[in-house]
Amino acid sequence: MSGMSKRIEKLRKTVVEAQPEICIERARIITNVYKENEDMPIDIKRAKMVKEVLDNMSIYIEDGEMIVGNQAYKTRTAPIFPEYSWDWIYNEVDEFEKRDGDRFYLKEEYKNELREILQFWKGKTLKDRVYKTQTQDVLKDKKYIGVLGWEGNVTAGEGHIIADYKMILDLGFGGLKNKAEQELRNLDETNPEDLRKRIFLQAVIITIEGCTRFINRYADLAKELISKTDIIARKDELEKIHMVCKNISMKPPENYYEAIQLLYFVHLILQIESNGHSMSLGRVDQYLYKYYKNDIDSEIIDKGFAKELMHCFYIKIFSIIKLRPWTHTKFVAGYPTYQNIIVGGQDVNGNDQTNELTYLMLKSLGDIKLSEPNFYVRIHQNSPEKLMMMCVDVIKEGFGMPALVNDEVIIPSLILRGVEKEDAYNYATMGCLEVQVPGKWGYRANGKSKLNLLKVLELALNNGVDTRSGIQLEEGLGKLDDFTSFEMVMKAWEKQLKYFTKLHVIADNINDLAMEELVPDIVCSALVQNCIGRGKTIKEGGAIYDMISGCQVGVPNVGNSLYAIKKLCFDEKKITLNDLKKALDNDFDGVEGEKIRQILLNHAEKYGNDIDEVDNLTREAYDIFIRDIVKYKNTRFGRGPIGGIFMPATVTISANVPCGKACGASADGRKANQPMADGISPMHGTEKFGPTAVFNSVSKLSTLLTTGGQLLNMRFQPSILKNNSDINKFISLIKTFFSKMGWHVQFNIISTDILKKAQENPEEYRDLVVRVAGYSALSVFVNIVVVQTLKICNKFL
Repeated sequence: MSGMSKRIEKLRKTVVEAQPEICIERARIITNVYKENEDMPIDIKRAKMVKEVLDNMSIYIEDGEMIVGNQAYKTRTAPIFPEYSWDWIYNEVDEFEKRDGDRFYLKEEYKNELREILQFWKGKTLKDRVYKTQTQDVLKDKKYIGVLGWEGNVTAGEGHIIADYKMILDLGFGGLKNKAEQELRNLDETNPEDLRKRIFLQAVIITIEGCTRFINRYADLAKELISKTDIIARKDELEKIHMVCKNISMKPPENYYEAIQLLYFVHLILQIESNGHSMSLGRVDQYLYKYYKNDIDSEIIDKGFAKELMHCFYIKIFSIIKLRPWTHTKFVAGYPTYQNIIVGGQDVNGNDQTNELTYLMLKSLGDIKLSEPNFYVRIHQNSPEKLMMMCVDVIKEGFGMPALVNDEVIIPSLILRGVEKEDAYNYATMGCLEVQVPGKWGYRANGKSKLNLLKVLELALNNGVDTRSGIQLEEGLGKLDDFTSFEMVMKAWEKQLKYFTKLHVIADNINDLAMEELVPDIVCSALVQNCIGRGKTIKEGGAIYDMISGCQVGVPNVGNSLYAIKKLCFDEKKITLNDLKKALDNDFDGVEGEKIRQILLNHAEKYGNDIDEVDNLTREAYDIFIRDIVKYKNTRFGRGPIGGIFMPATVTISANVPCGKACGASADGRKANQPMADGISPMHGTEKFGPTAVFNSVSKLSTLLTTGGQLLNMRFQPSILKNNSDINKFISLIKTFFSKMGWHVQFNIISTDILKKAQENPEEYRDLVVRVAGYSALSVFVNIVVVQTLKICNKFL
């Protein structure tokens, strides 16, 4: 591959071809720690757990590696996190390698030990606690109806956060430890509140000591390996690795190499502490730039080696992997971890912050073509033309990155929610495309429980009764054929939506209370402002900002369905309410059912075609949620952070697939169990007038108020970017969309023919990366990734 050294080609090949495995070391170590420290405060117990894992887990240095660090005994191997949930692991021990996709191999000799380890965790996990404390309505919905999707939040860690990487690069672990020790010395132990802080600060110090020892283990291993190789060049590299690790174990980095290595160690340790995905890295080109520029200007390194280190860094990020239950995995196929990096943007004075490292990172991304890191670029009205050209150069490589986000929307949206101007201008993306202030924000700016809006509409049209189970949680206003006006339909929609919005808040807050008590993350809290200063973990209110949002799935389907009912049943009377209800109840079965379905599909305009009537009704229906959700508070409200509120978001990831399975036929012509629209992208097959019409429809939504994020997927044939004229038109299209307040857009530049061939013969397309919702995946891992891309993404041929 062009742009990569032989070293990088070999490392990349090794990591791409690695068969994902399961490592039980972490599970073994943490279980012993919990057994031996049952009487200790949870913060201390968690700190000792981190320290013991870092002290005793297997470490290695791959041949040719320049950036080192691992989360398990082999690359692309997932640790086990039994403190969150145990039952699905126990039940799937013999099934992991038999999955249809995202297979993991567990050595036979470890299966019985893992089963024995898991026995200890019965009744002690986060999931156990949540199921004991959730309300009956939440549990009934979970078991029978399917409006809310929250279980994924209690089978793993929180994640969805950007630590203060700049702070740790400035201070080093030694400086961070000094900061915690100073706060500990300043406590007044006659003050009960300070006694609570004392436990947390002691825990921070324990974890920092574990982190420094972990880094020194690699320094020692590199020294040991020097004597085991006869290759002079590799001896020199291992000596360099030894010195880098020694230098950064306590002190701040002094150069580019040391900064990247410390950055990766911190990122890795956060992954080892907690199983939460979407641990993201923020504005890497900004906080690494001073090291890069100094080394280049001083001729300490050249640009070739600087890029090779970035390649190594990307490969190490890709090596991190997560194990999830199959019930979750089959809808987020491709081993995604959502480790987000963002570059570009502006400062608080509106000055563009693109630099040489921005371009190097983009070029490295185009070279390496891996599905992680998840890569974004901040765009604003003064973004350099060179940056836009390079973005398109990488996008047209066809692996779904970089995705683009709009400063002109996101910054004012954050300020509207109470974020200080300086912080808003420093925002970064996290996970799929959610935004937060790096190092100052609590967990999950987005990604908490999912709200199935089309299911809510289905309940509203059936007097609040779930037709599959017969259960009614909220009394309705009648069935579809009872309504005498479209206004009654909208009132029924609003009544059910407000009930399930409230239920969604209840579910999230109960989950958060259990997380606060049972699984505090000490390392992560130490790396978020101002947890050390406040003496609180993130869940206790230690972060500067704490605003969260779930994702609302099916906005376009709801808009299309409501408009079809309004136009065809009330305005034009082409379909009677009784006939429509029968067709929906019977999934459009029979000749008459199919006839009604075709009328719904072809005689009612659809969102995504720049038609005001349907676009505006889509906005009106979703705005009910937007206005309602902000009145609710999360568990950190009033405990220190700015915000403490819930916000709207349409970042569905791939939830449109399982949410579709929970729904019967809908008035937009969609059949039962079929996927819904992805994010705010038009329902597949409904866009008729090209990308400009899609952009115009999206721009009519209440984008500025959707602070949790808006996801728009687009797919184009590669032929549209065959020359400079085409590229300039493509850039103009993006700029026009962003000038209309578009939040985000990402592209699959890949042909239908290639996707079909990859589906049929995945082994022949091992390097093909496709964009699925808010993440990319190597298609060789699982066909469902390609299937979703074919079915869900918009197609402009």
